[in-house]
Amino acid sequence: MSSDFKLDIFSQHDPEEPGLGTIVTSKMLIDEKVNAVHTVREQGKLSTNNFATNAERRALNDRFLKANKATIGDSVSLLDEVERRRLHGSSKKSGPLISGAAYCISSCSMIMLNKIVLSGYNFSAGISLMFYQNFITSLVVVLLSLSGRISVEKLSWRLIRVWIPVNVIFIGMLVSGMYSLKYINVAMVTILKNVTNILTALGELYLFRKRQNSKVWTAMFVMIISAVSGGITDLSFDAVGYAWQIINCILTASYSLTLRWVMDEAKKSTKSGSLNEVSMVLLNNLLSLPFAIIMIFLFGEWHYVIHADVLKLPMFWVVATASGFLGLSISFTSMWFLHQTGPTTYSLVGSLNKIPISIAGILVFKVPLSVSNLFSILFGLFAGVLFARAKMS
Repeated sequence: MSSDFKLDIFSQHDPEEPGLGTIVTSKMLIDEKVNAVHTVREQGKLSTNNFATNAERRALNDRFLKANKATIGDSVSLLDEVERRRLHGSSKKSGPLISGAAYCISSCSMIMLNKIVLSGYNFSAGISLMFYQNFITSLVVVLLSLSGRISVEKLSWRLIRVWIPVNVIFIGMLVSGMYSLKYINVAMVTILKNVTNILTALGELYLFRKRQNSKVWTAMFVMIISAVSGGITDLSFDAVGYAWQIINCILTASYSLTLRWVMDEAKKSTKSGSLNEVSMVLLNNLLSLPFAIIMIFLFGEWHYVIHADVLKLPMFWVVATASGFLGLSISFTSMWFLHQTGPTTYSLVGSLNKIPISIAGILVFKVPLSVSNLFSILFGLFAGVLFARAKMS
């Protein structure tokens, strides 16, 4: 800019007056130089100030943008957190409901299908049915374990030796349950199963010195009355079926009491020092297979199975296979429901579940009922709920 200014001055002076023109020109040049330097300095100051101002503005804008981004990011994170909590809350609320429904449906369906196989198809080989169901359960658990879906404790001879006593009781419990269900209607089976709670409480008192409160004993007394009155008023009374059910109650209570002792010993026999529920399911079902084969030959069931015409029906195999899968389903859904809620709720729902099972059994199989027998059944169902509530307290 100063060079242009100097060129402009030089073009405006008069060449015929060199002296004055030179002096004036020199002075003007000096003044202009001074002014130009001053202007340059001022502009430099302005440009420096402008540069500083622009830099500050840019820094301010950057800070503003960063603040906006941070605010937006925090808002998004907050929304994500709120959404996660909402979803977690909804799953937490629906978890017990879904798991409880799955457990009740599995339990009810299992009993109904077993009754259909044993009574509907008149299948008289209860041990063989147990073998088939336990084989399906063992196969599924092994496949799930190999695929990495579930974790199962590695079996050892030491663990097997410890577990055999409780497994023998487990087999007797299943077989006796099969035969009692064959001869007795579903409603009475559910009522008579209340006797198991009484035997278990007596066993805990004798073996573990565990005392119950007065509400529990009152509920058990009501259970005894309902079981006796139900048996007396049962129009389809069968002495063989009731004998099998009494044996089943004794073995079920023994299984529950023995399991408490075996569990501690079994944990010492594992590398991890623990034994999860899935491992127990595999142990019970897998170890029962060789015992079941021996019993099938011992009681002569193999001859009946070979010549049974019912085995030629495809629908029979569908129902029998479904009952095997439902047996495994009960194991998993009961563990799922117990994890979602707790022992108290699990016990109460188990008692309440007897109500739809009894009603379904009466309606599906068209059980002949008297008014007195119906009241006995309702009384027994009430006693089961009363017992569960008493255990809560």
